Amino acid sequence: MEIIIMIVVGLVGIAIGFAIAKTMERKKASGTIKSAEQSAASIIKEAKAEGESIKKDKILQAKEKFIELKSEHEKVILGRDKKIGDAEKRIRDKESQVSGEIAKNKKLNKDLEEKLADYEHRTAYLEKKQEEIDKLHNSKVQQLEVISGLSAEDAKAQLTESLKDVAKADAMAMIQDTVEEAKLTAQQEAKKIIINTIQRIGTEEAVENCVSVFNLESDDVKGRIIGREGRNIRAIEAATGVEIIVDDTPEAIILSCFDSVRREVARLSLHKLVTDGRIHPARIEEVVKKTRKQIDEEIIDIGKRTVIDLGIHGLNPELIKVIGRMKYRSSYGQNLLQHSREVAKLCGVMAAELGLNPKLAKRAGLLHDIGKVPDTETEVPHAILGMQWAEKYGEKPEVCNAIGAHHDEVEMTSLLSPIVQVCDAISGARPGARRQVLDSYIQRLKDLEEIAFGFGGVKKAYAIQAGRELRVIVESERVNDEKASNLSFEISQKIQTDMTYPGQVKVTVIRETRAVNIAK
Repeated sequence: MEIIIMIVVGLVGIAIGFAIAKTMERKKASGTIKSAEQSAASIIKEAKAEGESIKKDKILQAKEKFIELKSEHEKVILGRDKKIGDAEKRIRDKESQVSGEIAKNKKLNKDLEEKLADYEHRTAYLEKKQEEIDKLHNSKVQQLEVISGLSAEDAKAQLTESLKDVAKADAMAMIQDTVEEAKLTAQQEAKKIIINTIQRIGTEEAVENCVSVFNLESDDVKGRIIGREGRNIRAIEAATGVEIIVDDTPEAIILSCFDSVRREVARLSLHKLVTDGRIHPARIEEVVKKTRKQIDEEIIDIGKRTVIDLGIHGLNPELIKVIGRMKYRSSYGQNLLQHSREVAKLCGVMAAELGLNPKLAKRAGLLHDIGKVPDTETEVPHAILGMQWAEKYGEKPEVCNAIGAHHDEVEMTSLLSPIVQVCDAISGARPGARRQVLDSYIQRLKDLEEIAFGFGGVKKAYAIQAGRELRVIVESERVNDEKASNLSFEISQKIQTDMTYPGQVKVTVIRETRAVNIAK
């Protein structure tokens, strides 16, 4: 029984504890729910307030947007109204103008109708008078026929025969006088045009020399240019083909060469070497190589400047290079570029005087001697070669014909051709413009070099000492010392056989061997 009572008491205790726990849990849940309801109410209240605020902002923004769109719309409407008003004003002006024109045309039509009626009246009157005159004329002719015993046709034939011989003699005399007067006038006009053209073209002397003077800051530089035992000056001469004359002239040395390109390369190279201060054979070769590239660029620049100065456009780049090379060419001692510029200006002025295209004439005048530019000798005359180049690079037929016909190698087919021929003669015939002796001298030096290049193993050949020495540089791999000696003899014999020259020609063959390695 005690055990049962204890069990019952335990069960009652458990039931009471469970009831108490449930009661506390319900109270706690009730508090949590109440708190959550309060939080939810607060959140809902805040959301409503924020929603009202957002709603007010959006309404305000919508109103502002509406006002802005309304303002823009009003501006557009005002602009359209203004355009419509302007259009209506123009239409009213046009209508007024058209009304005025219509009234004017009506008045003109009325005047024209009145004049036409008057014209028809006068025409009828004149026709009536003409009929009366014809009747009177026929009556008079019949009376004359009766009196003379000849018909009108017979009388006309007799009169024509009697006057024919007199008319022929008078006509021949008149034709002869007209032809003589035309010849005299044409000659006078041609002389006038040529004289005016020459007077309007002022040009400097264009005669080329074969020496250049290189000025030095002091005579001490001469020793550095010569080098130890003359090795520097020999290296410069070998690299450029120019004879360097160092004499007692203070602060100057002379560069002598018939080829102006070589002379310019030597002058610029010396200037760079003297400015830099490092003068030795390896440096000399490097500077000469760079200077040659610089001269090529300068040639293109000279060509561009020339065509711009003369106002010539659309010239092929290859022809621009050829024009630049003209600066370093001469014809009978006359600088080729200066001569061509002068001919171009003369052609432009003369073409303008004759009513032709001056720009096309300038183009033909500038290009007329491009056939003289190539270094290599050719059997084709320079005028034909220049014409072929012009055709190749897309020049007009009139320009090509003017180039080819300026020495009468081809037939002239345009008026530009005689103009170029005349202007070329004017430029070359000026006193002091050309020297025949210089051209033959330069040709002799070129022939000397060509003979040397005709032998195998020759790398370079330079005619120096005014043609009294031919310096030949050979390839050391192909020509040994013994062959170099034989080559010198063979070249001298060839010169002696094929050429005519004053004095003696010394042939110097130079063979140089170099061993170059690089330490890394």
